Amino acid sequence: MGIEVRPATEFVDVKTMLGPRRPDATVCWCLSYRIPAKQNAALKSTARGELVQGLVAQDPPPGVLAYDGGEVVGWAGVHPRADTGFARNRRIPHVDNLPVWSVWCIRVRPGYRGRGISHQLLQGAVEFARSYGAPAIEGYPVDNQGRKVDLTMAYVGTRGLFEKAGFAKAADTDSVLNGFPRVLMRRDLR
Repeated sequence: MGIEVRPATEFVDVKTMLGPRRPDATVCWCLSYRIPAKQNAALKSTARGELVQGLVAQDPPPGVLAYDGGEVVGWAGVHPRADTGFARNRRIPHVDNLPVWSVWCIRVRPGYRGRGISHQLLQGAVEFARSYGAPAIEGYPVDNQGRKVDLTMAYVGTRGLFEKAGFAKAADTDSVLNGFPRVLMRRDLR
């Protein structure tokens, strides 16, 4: 059947990709770049999941999900930059004043990695942003120059992944993740 990428409108599937095993555990839920840092730090116990459940009900939802048949296998966080921490981030520059979208997290479930799902998620994020009229989409991956990236830090993607999806480097950043510099990659959607 192949991999299908669609908007993240099913909370149970988002929870499968982002939620903790224990509902009261404090994990990211892909909120680190989505909401202000103070609000993120204040969320405890099940409040994170409840907030994400509310985001999933909004239009546009907070990202896209990849499915293999009926099983959810991947997630990409994608939303208008103005609604993310990148709107205020001093380490990630703004190239211009276009109302661009940002993709900041790409995650594939264990057991499904190495099958190209990250590529499909990124392409799905591009199509999702395009469907909402985004003039461009940005990502902020690591520029690892072909070196191995720790899986826990690979969620931002690599420069190579973004280049294969038609993105081009638009700027350097002052951000570093896992010892690798991050670059601003952009794809025009007009």
